[in-house]
Amino acid sequence: MKEYWTALASLMGAFAFLQGVLHAVFPAELRAAVARLLGRLTRAFSPYCYFDVTEMDGMSTNEIYDAVQLYLSSTAAPASGARLSLSRPLNASSFTFGLAASDRVADTFAGSAVTWEHVVAPRQGQGFSWRPLPEEKRRFTLRIRRGDRDKLLPAYLDHILAAAADIRRRSQDRLLYTNARGGAMDARGLPWDPVPFKHPSTFDTLAMDPARKAAIMADLRDFADGSAFYERTGRAWKRGYLLYGPPGTGKSSMIAAMANYLGYDVYDLELTEVSSNAELRKLLMKTTSKSIIVIEDIDCSVDLTNRAKPPPAPKPRPSIDGAIDQDGGAGAGRSITLSGLLNFTDGLWSCCGAERIFVFTTNHIEKLDPALLRSGRMDMHIFMSYCSFPALRILLKNYLGFQSDEELDRLGDAAAVLRGLEEWVDAAEITPADVSEVLIKNRRSGKAEAMRELLDVLKFRAENRRRGGGAAAAAPGKEAGGDNEEEEEEKRALESPKEGKEQAGIDSCGDGQDEEAEAKKQV
Repeated sequence: MKEYWTALASLMGAFAFLQGVLHAVFPAELRAAVARLLGRLTRAFSPYCYFDVTEMDGMSTNEIYDAVQLYLSSTAAPASGARLSLSRPLNASSFTFGLAASDRVADTFAGSAVTWEHVVAPRQGQGFSWRPLPEEKRRFTLRIRRGDRDKLLPAYLDHILAAAADIRRRSQDRLLYTNARGGAMDARGLPWDPVPFKHPSTFDTLAMDPARKAAIMADLRDFADGSAFYERTGRAWKRGYLLYGPPGTGKSSMIAAMANYLGYDVYDLELTEVSSNAELRKLLMKTTSKSIIVIEDIDCSVDLTNRAKPPPAPKPRPSIDGAIDQDGGAGAGRSITLSGLLNFTDGLWSCCGAERIFVFTTNHIEKLDPALLRSGRMDMHIFMSYCSFPALRILLKNYLGFQSDEELDRLGDAAAVLRGLEEWVDAAEITPADVSEVLIKNRRSGKAEAMRELLDVLKFRAENRRRGGGAAAAAPGKEAGGDNEEEEEEKRALESPKEGKEQAGIDSCGDGQDEEAEAKKQV
C-alpha cells in the first residue's frame, strides 16, 4: 500500500512539472488558439449544433431568455425530474419553477428531441455603471441535431414564445376594464380603467343544459385555436356572440364563464359614455388581443332602431383626447349611429387586433336592427331560457352541496320531491336567479327541506300562470319581484336623469319669462 501512494505522488509531481514546462514554453495566446482549433474540429465532426440564449442583450434583457425560462419551467422541467427553484412573481395567481444552475432538461418538438442546459457563471469585475449588470452570467444552451435544424428553427422558437405568452397570461390575474370616465385618457394615455376580475362563474357552475354548454365550449375552443384557420380563410380573427333572454337567466354569468374558460380580459363598454363614432373607434384601438368586448343591454343603451331618425345632439363632455367639447350642436357627426356600431363590430377597424370576442346582451332581441344580428357580426345567437330541469340539477348541486348526480338521485325520501321539481319547473317558467334565491334562503334548513320549499314556489308560480297571474308572480314569504317591463322602464329612466332635469329647467325658465312680460304689460 505504501508503494502505491509513493507511485501516485511521483506521478502527480511529474504531471505538475510537465504542466509548468508547457506554461513556460507555450504562451497563453498559443494555448487559447490551440483550444479554439480543437473546439472547431470537434464541432465540425459532431452530429449536434449548439445555440446560446443569453440573459442580457447588451444593456437590456433578452425576451427569448425569459420565454425559454418560463416555457421550460412550466412544461418540460416538471415532467423531467430536474432540480427546480420555486417562485411566484408579483400579481401572479400561480407558482412558477426555475431550472437550477448547470441543469439539463429534454424536450421534443415536431418529433425531434432537443436538450436545454442552464449555464450560470460568475461575471468578471465591472467598473462603475449607472445600470450595473447582474453578478452572474446566465444563458440557456440549446442542442439539436444538425439534420433537424431547418425543421426546428425558427418554428420551435416561435412555439416557445407563444406558449410563454399564454402561460404568462394565465398565471396573472385577469382584468375588467370600463370606460366610465367619459372617454378621457388617464396619465398613461389609456381611456380604460382596469380593476381585478374575480368573478367565480365557470361553465361547471353555470345553470344551463349540459349539451348546450358543451357546444358553446367547443365553439370557444375552436376560436381560440383557430389562428391558422382564420389566416387561411382571410377572415379577421374575431367572433361575435349574442346573449338574449329574460332578465335573470344568467347572461352576465355566461360572459364571466367565457372569460374564465379562455383566460381573456373583459372590456365592459358603456355606450352612453361615448359621444361619437370616432371616439368609439379609438376605444376599440385601445383594447388588447385575447379579450372580450361586452355591451350589455344594447337595446337600452342607445337608440339604434330607427335609421332615419336624426340622433340628439350630445352635451358638452370630455373627449377621448382629454379636451372639453363645448360644441354640443354638431348633430349626427357627434353621436353614435348604427353605422358606427356596425363598423365597430365588423368594419375595417375591427381587425386591428387578434383573438377578440364581441358579446352583446339584450332582453328583447326583436328591438335590435337586423343588420346587427347577421353572421359576421353576431355569429352565434345563444338564447338564455328559463330554468330547465338539467339546469335545476346543477343549481341543486351548487347551492345544496350535492357532490354528484348519483348522490342527487339517491335522495331516499326526497326522491318524490325531485320528481315533482322535474314536473313543475317547465310550467313555472322561473329564472335561475329566482331558483338561486330560494335555495340561498333555505340552505340552512337541510337539503330535503330546501327542495320542498323550492317545489312549493314552483307550484305557486305555475298556478298563478294558469290563472293569468303572469310568469313573474312571487311565492308566499318572498318579496314580489318586478315584471320585465317594469325593469325595462326603470333602466330607461336611469339612463337619462339629466335630460329630465334640463327639460324641467327649460319649462321653469319659460314660466319666468311669461311672468316678466305680464308685469311689463301691467306697468
